Amino acid sequence: PLNEEFAESVGRWAARKGYVLISGNARGADMRAQRACLEAGGAVISVVADDLRRKPHADRIVYLSELDYDAAFSSIRAHSRNRLIHCMGQKVFVAQSGLSGGTWSGTEKNLTKGWSPVFIFEDGTDPVRKLRELGATPIRREEIGLVL
Repeated sequence: PLNEEFAESVGRWAARKGYVLISGNARGADMRAQRACLEAGGAVISVVADDLRRKPHADRIVYLSELDYDAAFSSIRAHSRNRLIHCMGQKVFVAQSGLSGGTWSGTEKNLTKGWSPVFIFEDGTDPVRKLRELGATPIRREEIGLVL
């Protein structure tokens, strides 16, 4: 899907520019961005919502957790970590969102609190339209290099 291709483009772009990619380590777009960044020689900080013991040791990736080393996954942890992801970055790129869930709530809170600028992949969906109304900047894959 185009949303995951967008995430990969962000990952490669971050690596080429020397930025550290900060990600939530979720399946789909997060993992695709992380992998693309690492394959392009970049570095990743992955803010996880599950057990750190299960994370593979690898060069140029740091896994970060708000809770204990062996704390299990929970949806509360997944939502809570979003403030770290949104606050630690210079800019936030959102590849895809629904109208609920962790990506939505974290992005909505960021836009309300003004933690960091948000760029959202323009896929024509209702969530994108609503996040634009809150202040997110729509972006296409070919525009990534224009925003940083």
